[in-house]
Amino acid sequence: MIDTTVFENKIAAYYTLGCKLNFAETSTIGKMLAGKGIRKARAGEKAHICVVNTCSVTELADKKCRQAIRKINKQHPDAFVVVTGCYAQLKPEEVAGIEGVDLVLGAEQKLDILEHLENLDKKTSGGTIVTSKTKDIRLFTPSCSSDDRTRHFLKVQDGCDYFCSFCTIPFARGRSRNGTIASMIEQAEDVVRKGGKEIVLTGVNIGDFGRSTGESFLNLIKALDNVEGIERYRISSIEPNLITDEAIDFVAGSKRFAPHFHIPLQSGSDEVLKLMRRRYDTELFRHKVEKIKAVIPNAFIGVDVIVGTRGETDEYFEQAYQFIKSLDISQLHVFSYSERPGTQALKIDYAVDAKTKHERSQRLLDLSDQKLQNFYDQYIGQQAVVLFEHTRKGELMHGFTENYIKVEMPYEGSLINKPEKVILGDWNEDKSALNGSLI
Repeated sequence: MIDTTVFENKIAAYYTLGCKLNFAETSTIGKMLAGKGIRKARAGEKAHICVVNTCSVTELADKKCRQAIRKINKQHPDAFVVVTGCYAQLKPEEVAGIEGVDLVLGAEQKLDILEHLENLDKKTSGGTIVTSKTKDIRLFTPSCSSDDRTRHFLKVQDGCDYFCSFCTIPFARGRSRNGTIASMIEQAEDVVRKGGKEIVLTGVNIGDFGRSTGESFLNLIKALDNVEGIERYRISSIEPNLITDEAIDFVAGSKRFAPHFHIPLQSGSDEVLKLMRRRYDTELFRHKVEKIKAVIPNAFIGVDVIVGTRGETDEYFEQAYQFIKSLDISQLHVFSYSERPGTQALKIDYAVDAKTKHERSQRLLDLSDQKLQNFYDQYIGQQAVVLFEHTRKGELMHGFTENYIKVEMPYEGSLINKPEKVILGDWNEDKSALNGSLI
């Protein structure tokens, strides 16, 4: 039994770096601690406990985590600091050696945090490490974030079996696993009870849903579509080889799934895709984009691209650029390749220098800006339904249409978390959204 008296009058602060999945898991940790009477810190308060959920997708991500931990230690010098997440799983000794860290929890231990908080005395040197070997990670822990947002992020899957040559995520998150469809329905219904209107399905490789339960992603979205009270679902990043034509057709005719897809391409060169050990080629990717646009013409399609991977010659990058330019997509998310220890990509001879990576990134970012402007411009003057999100009173508020167009309006508290019909106007001053006006 956990002695909960140690938690009386305690305050916790939470810091999350990285992906939507991390935010969902931090939210779950917060709920667990709140259930034991540990209150979330308000602005300016000194916390007794600090929980840092880390990312390790790039070397820059590791650096940001270290900086965040040091900053937190200065802000809350007497707090018991717990570090978890991908960086903690991959490099626990390195994390434990950062000044101020008291406890390092691995991927499978993060939701066992209460068991490790009975003694909140700060360590004089070096944090305690509690981790499992990645090959032994089997547990799926349900998570759904609900922190001051209209949108909720529902974790439907964790881990990855793909082992792409550039990626450390399988080593940080373990093998692919998921909860049951029934458990996802229960969590969606809980979001409804709490007043949530939009759910984003998130995970490491969500199209692989069902691997550990014998179910399927298609059956998951069919079941979720029947949950009354949810206005919208969005499908977060899903591998092109796992978003089936049947799933696309279902979204096209569904009651609640938004016309919005986020599909990682990573490279538009077939040779580079082979070096990356991706499980598709450009022909399949083009088919998926064309299939979506054929049955959902107004769909927003976001695409992830990595530039400067080992083996990406000038010729291969130019092939990739022209391929991406030819696609009817809405926006690019551009990442510069970061070498990660232990990955197979390090065995590839040809390395791209930092200057070239920057130049390639800028070309793709410029292309993305043009594609996004073209997409938004189509809808100026049209009607749309916008779900406005929380924002500070007195300031402008923002929301998104079903097909992920960002809309800006003067603040009106009564419109928050309600689907509202608007007329989409011209671009705002900084070209970050379209102006909206109520119908």
